[in-house]
Amino acid sequence: MNRFSRQLIQSWSTLGPRFLPFADVATAELPLSRLLRLSLFQVSVGMALVLLMGTLNRVMIVELKVPAALVAIMIALPLVFAPFRALIGFRSDNHRSALGWRRVPYIWMGTLIQFGGLSIMPFALLVLSGAGQSAQAPAWIGQFGAALAFLLVGAGVHTTQTVGLALATDLAPVKSQPKVVGLMYVMLLIGMIFSALIFGEFLAEYSPGRLIQVIQGAALTTLVLNVVALWKQEARSRTRRTEPEQAHSFFQTWASFRQGQQADRRLLAIGLGTMAFSMGDVLLEPYGGEILHMSVSATTSLTATLALGGLLGFGWASRVLSRGADPFHMASLGAWVGLPAFLAVLSAAPLESPWLFALGSGLIGFGAGLFGHGTLTATMRLAPESQSGLALGAWGAVQASGAGLAVAMGGILRDIMTHVLDARSAYAVVYWLEIVLLLATLLIMAPLIKAPLRLPAT
Repeated sequence: MNRFSRQLIQSWSTLGPRFLPFADVATAELPLSRLLRLSLFQVSVGMALVLLMGTLNRVMIVELKVPAALVAIMIALPLVFAPFRALIGFRSDNHRSALGWRRVPYIWMGTLIQFGGLSIMPFALLVLSGAGQSAQAPAWIGQFGAALAFLLVGAGVHTTQTVGLALATDLAPVKSQPKVVGLMYVMLLIGMIFSALIFGEFLAEYSPGRLIQVIQGAALTTLVLNVVALWKQEARSRTRRTEPEQAHSFFQTWASFRQGQQADRRLLAIGLGTMAFSMGDVLLEPYGGEILHMSVSATTSLTATLALGGLLGFGWASRVLSRGADPFHMASLGAWVGLPAFLAVLSAAPLESPWLFALGSGLIGFGAGLFGHGTLTATMRLAPESQSGLALGAWGAVQASGAGLAVAMGGILRDIMTHVLDARSAYAVVYWLEIVLLLATLLIMAPLIKAPLRLPAT
C-alpha cells in the first residue's frame, strides 16, 4: 500500500467521528448497523408526527375547511397518552414475560395500535369534513372516528417511542447511552425530513383518493419498519419468566425519582421550553398557505426545513456535549436561538418574504434541537440506576404533554384572535406568546446551569 492510500484510509476513518457525531457510538457488541436498524422505529414515529403535525393540519384547515380550533384539538388528542409515558417506561423496566422479553411486547403492541389508527384515519377525516357523499353522514360520526384515529396513533407512538428508547439504552454500554439516545432522535428527525418531502410530492395535486393512499401507505410502512427494527434485538431471558414482582410500586418509584437534583425545576423547564417551540407547529403550514399564499408542496417542505434545522442542532449539540459540556447550558442556548427565529417568522408576513419564513423555521428547528438534546442528555445523566425507562418516560411525558397543550392553545388562540383581529395579527399573537414562554424558560433554567459552555475546537 503506497503512502497516498494509507493517508486516504486514515482520513476516511476519522471523517465519521469528526462530522457524524454519533459514528463513534458503536461497539463490538453493538455495531452501528444494528443500531441503525433498531432506530427504524424512530423513522416510523417521525413519519407519524409529520403526518399529524404538518401535512394533515394543512389539508384539514385549507383543503377540507375544518375549523382550526377543531384541528388543533384533534392533533392534540394523541397527547392524552403522554402523561402515561413514565408509567409505560416503568412497566417495561419491570415486565415479566413468559417469552423472556421486557421491551418487545410493548413495542409490538404500540406498533399495532399505531397501524390501526392510521388505517381508519383518512376515511374518518373525509367524513369529518363533509366532503362528497359523506355530507349525508351525521357530524358526530366524523368527529368520533377522527378522534379515535388520532387517539390510537398517539397511544401507539408514545408506547413505541418510550420503550424503544429504553431498549436502545439497555443494549448500549452505560457511558454510551446518551449518545445512543441522541442517535435515535437524529433518526427521528431524518424520518421527519424524508417523510415531509415524500408527502409533499404525493400531495402536490390534492384529491381525497390521494389522501387515502398516502395515509394508508404510511400505516403499512410503519408496520414494516418496526418489524425490521425489532428483529433479534432483545435477547430472551429465562429468568424473566420467574422474576418476583417489583419491590416498589410506580408511585413509590416516581416519588424517589422526583427527589433527585431539582427534578421538579428540570421538568418545569422542559415543559415550558417544549411549549414555546411547539405552539406554532399546528400553524406553520396554514400560516404559509393563508398569509404567504404558498402551495401544499411548498408548505410541507417547511416541515422538512424545521426537521433539518433540528437535525443540525442535534448534531452540533452532540459534538459539544460529548466533551463534557453542561447540558442545561446547551438547552438554554437553544432557547436563545429561538428568540430571533420567531422574530424572523413574525417579520415574514409584513415583508411578504417566504424565504425569511423558511429561514425562521429552520432556526426554530435548530434551537429546538439544542434544547431537546440538552434536556435529554441531562435526563440520562441524572437517571436513577436501572430506571432508564422511567427517566426517559418522564422526559417524554413532560415534553409530549407540553407540546400537546401548546398545540391546542395555538389553534384555539388563533381562531379566537381571528374574530377580534385580522388573520395576520391572529398568527402574530401566537408567535409573540412563544417568545414570552422562551424567556420564562430561560429564567427557570438559570439555576440549573453548572458551568459555561465550552465549544469544541475546529
